[in-house]
Amino acid sequence: MDILHLNDNNFNSEVIKSNEPVLVDFWAEWCAPCKRVVPVIKELSQEYKGKVKIAKLNVEEGANTATSFGIMSIPTLMLFKNGKIVKQIVGVVSKEELKSMIDSNI
Repeated sequence: MDILHLNDNNFNSEVIKSNEPVLVDFWAEWCAPCKRVVPVIKELSQEYKGKVKIAKLNVEEGANTATSFGIMSIPTLMLFKNGKIVKQIVGVVSKEELKSMIDSNI
């Protein structure tokens, strides 16, 4: 599965109403640490294909959504299951940390 690109218009239908867990990466173009997470997100999108949706939300394009979830620092990664946040990590994390977060919550 490709990485799903979210915005204020599709967040509810793609994340909150999703039947499968969704990992959302809140990021911005100007954020250097966010760019370090990109390769990890791409790898996870292949490894969890069919099990977990992997998505990105640019906080400038999805400002209302980012604000509603209290995003203060980026990157912020949130794992949603059944429309609820089950885990949140702020900052750059390793692939192993993200896999552990996903595996322990799906």
